[in-house]
Amino acid sequence: MPRLLIVDDELSMRQFLTHLFQRDGHAIRVAENGRKAMAMLREQPADVIISDVKMPDMGGIDLLSAARELHPEIEVIMMTAFANEQTAHEAFKLGAFDFVHKPFDNDVLKEKVARALQKISMLREKQALQVENEALIKGQRARGQLGNIVGRSDRMQAVYQMIETVAQVQSTVLITGESGTGKELVARAIHDLSPRAQKPFVSVNCGAFTETLLESELFGYVKGSFTGATANRKGLFEAAEQGTIFLDEIGEMSAAMQVKLLRVLQERKVRPVGAHEESEVNTRVIAATNRDLSALVKEGTFREDLFYRVSVIPMELPPLRERGEDIAELAEHFIKKYCEQTGRAISISAPAMRLLETYSWPGNVRELEHTIERAVALERTDMIQPERLPEQITNYSETRISSDLQLPAEGINLTAHLDQLEKTYVLEALKRTDGNQTNAADLLKMSVRSLRHLLDKHGIRGLTAQMRDERRHTESIPRRRTTDPYPRRRSEDYDETTSSQAASATEAS
Repeated sequence: MPRLLIVDDELSMRQFLTHLFQRDGHAIRVAENGRKAMAMLREQPADVIISDVKMPDMGGIDLLSAARELHPEIEVIMMTAFANEQTAHEAFKLGAFDFVHKPFDNDVLKEKVARALQKISMLREKQALQVENEALIKGQRARGQLGNIVGRSDRMQAVYQMIETVAQVQSTVLITGESGTGKELVARAIHDLSPRAQKPFVSVNCGAFTETLLESELFGYVKGSFTGATANRKGLFEAAEQGTIFLDEIGEMSAAMQVKLLRVLQERKVRPVGAHEESEVNTRVIAATNRDLSALVKEGTFREDLFYRVSVIPMELPPLRERGEDIAELAEHFIKKYCEQTGRAISISAPAMRLLETYSWPGNVRELEHTIERAVALERTDMIQPERLPEQITNYSETRISSDLQLPAEGINLTAHLDQLEKTYVLEALKRTDGNQTNAADLLKMSVRSLRHLLDKHGIRGLTAQMRDERRHTESIPRRRTTDPYPRRRSEDYDETTSSQAASATEAS
C-alpha cells in the first residue's frame, strides 16, 4: 500500500488531503510542520510527501532537504499559495519531484502523486532486478561461469571481474585475444550486465565486408544513394540505439573507414551514405581483434588516434592452452549442450579426456567446441572414446616430464624451476629461428603476443635484435677463396678415372 505523508499547518488542508487520497487506497499520515514530519520519518519512512512550503517551526524547503538526506529515494511534492519562481527553483534543485500552486485541481495533484509513485515503483523494480542479477552472477561465478562463458581458473576469474566492472560504465572497450577465445561472448556478457541490457546488442564482423558495404552497413543509406538503394535504411549504429554495437575484427578496417568511425566515436553522430545531415546516436561501442593494433599503428596501417579512442578500456583474453585447468569443465559443458540438442545422454571416457587436456588447442575454445560436437555426432556408444577425436589430437605429441623424475628430498622451488624451464625453451626457440619471433612462437605453439610477454618477463626482449644483427654480420662477411691443389673433376670424369684405375689394378694382380 502506497504511504503518503501530508504536511501542512492548516488543519482543514490536512483533513481534505487525507480524505482525497484515502479513497484511492493510500496509507495516510499527517504532520502540522516539518519538525513533526521528520520525527515520523525517523520512525517509519514514507513513499511520497505532500508538503506546504510556508510553515512555522520548520518550512517545506528545509523538510525537503532533511527528508531526502534521510531517505534519498523519497519523492516530495511541494504546495504553495504564493507563486515564487526562486522558491520553486530552490525546491527543484534540492530534488523536489513537482510543484503545485494553491488552490489546485484535485485531479492534477492526484496525477502528480501517481507519477511519483510510479517512479518509485520502477526504481524498486530496478533495484530488485539488480539484486537478483548479483545473486545470479554470484551463483554462476561459484559454478565457474558468467553468462555463456565457462572456466573457473584464476585467469578467467580475473576476466569475470573485469566484465562486471566495465559493464557499469559507458567507456569503449577493446577486447583482444587469439581467434576462438570467446571475444563476442565477453562483449555480450558486458552488455547483458550493463544498464543497456534491455536494449539491442548488434554484432558486425568488419572483415566480412568491403569498404563501401561496411559503410552502408554501419551508418545506413538514403534512397537513391547508389544502385539498388530503393528505400532509406538505418545502419547498425542506429539499430543499436541505447544499446551496444560490437565491432569484431576492427583491425581489418580500411583507412577510409577508420576515419569515418573515428568521427562517429568523437561526435556521436552518424551520416548515412548519400545523406546531407547527421543523426545523433547513443550507442556503446565494444571492439575486438586478434591482431596487435599497436603494431599496426607502428606500421601505419591503423590510425593512432582511433587506436586510443577504441582502447579506452583494454581487455586481453587468455588462450585455452594458458588455462588448461578449464578444459575438462568446458568439455563437459559442450557435451551437455550437444546432448540436449540431440536428445542423447553421453559422457566422456578418461583416456579421451586426458587427450583433450594434453592437446595445445591452437583454435582455442572454438576448436574444443567443434571437437566435442563432432565426437557427440559420431559416437554410437554412451561414452566418447579416443578414436572419436580428430587425428591431430590423438597423434599429438608434446614434451612431457619423464614419469621416473624424482622430487629431491629437500624439496624444490617449483615456481623458479618452471620459470627457468620456460626461459630455456624460449631461448632455444629464438636460437633455432635466428631471433625471428613469429617462427619462435610457432615452435612454442603460442601467439606472438604471448611470446613477447615471456620476453619481457625474462628480460630477453633485446636478444632477438642481437641475434638478427649477428646473422646479418655473418652473412655480410665475404668468403675467402682458396686454391684447391686437387681440382674437383666432374662426377662422370671421376667415375671413369676411378673405374680405369680399378681395372688396371685387377689386371696387374
